[in-house]
Amino acid sequence: MSKALSVKKSFDEQILIQIGQPLYNQSLETIQVNVGLKCNQSCEHCHVSSSPKRKEVMDWPVMEKILEVAKETKCKLVDITGGAPELNPNLRKFISALSKQGQKVQVRTNLTVLLEPDQETMIEFFSDNKVKLVASLPCYLQENVDKQRGLGVYLASIEALKRLNKAGYGILPGLILDLVYNPLGSFLPPDQEKLEKTYKKELWEMHKIQFNQLLTITNMSIGRFSSDLRKQSKSNNYKELLENTFNTGTIDRLMCLSQIEVDWDGNLYDCDFNLALRLKVDKQVPQNIKDFDINLLKGRKIVTANHCFGCTAGRGSSCAGALA
Repeated sequence: MSKALSVKKSFDEQILIQIGQPLYNQSLETIQVNVGLKCNQSCEHCHVSSSPKRKEVMDWPVMEKILEVAKETKCKLVDITGGAPELNPNLRKFISALSKQGQKVQVRTNLTVLLEPDQETMIEFFSDNKVKLVASLPCYLQENVDKQRGLGVYLASIEALKRLNKAGYGILPGLILDLVYNPLGSFLPPDQEKLEKTYKKELWEMHKIQFNQLLTITNMSIGRFSSDLRKQSKSNNYKELLENTFNTGTIDRLMCLSQIEVDWDGNLYDCDFNLALRLKVDKQVPQNIKDFDINLLKGRKIVTANHCFGCTAGRGSSCAGALA
């Protein structure tokens, strides 16, 4: 890991010092799609503040345009997130169409939604379409998970994981099941590789559960997590932690360099965290999927602010886990 920088500067200033220019997109390998904010949970760390009360939902015309763009760009991955993506009524139709086009699809699931009454066949559907699953499980211990995500969430998550294993997820080739760790407080994730070994040992010994990889993701100081920090008077301390652990070795691996994000209304962002803050892509390029132009959006200037320190702190953080 590179030595942390000691001089307090803004994120943009740090980037200019390190690479001599702002961040620019390099490719469109991933199209991340937020299909809506409705969720069956209201997790404390949720950066987009999803809950059962949210009404935002992506409709089919926006999905049709994404299908066109995915085909045009020949992107390597369509990464579907939310909310709980499974609660979007058009999700199966969307995934089926993407699979028919030959697109690789990944869905970020909170696990417990798979136990909802209208979701009985969703695991089978995911399996039939070889959808990669990235599942939230912030700890292998019940007390810690229920504290962050709500009473009863741990046992429901374990039941969902058992059903996924029974369907071959995390066991059979082509049925990838990754888990996501988020810190349970205002600190950075531990070493991803070491924590993965602990997760695999504990989940197997306690529940006979298997999975492929563990992804560690830093909590961003936005959404509900930011509100919780303010209530505890920890906002400044967490801000300083992220700034003081700025790691230059993460810069060339930042997820915004190789992706674009689409929200439920078709608006374009550099990442899901910018979406949470409603910071759309640079004003010099198309702002909505309906006006998509690969020649303008590929190579665009990335919109950054001080929340981006969350991605460069310590070993780094992205939707695909640690960066360094």
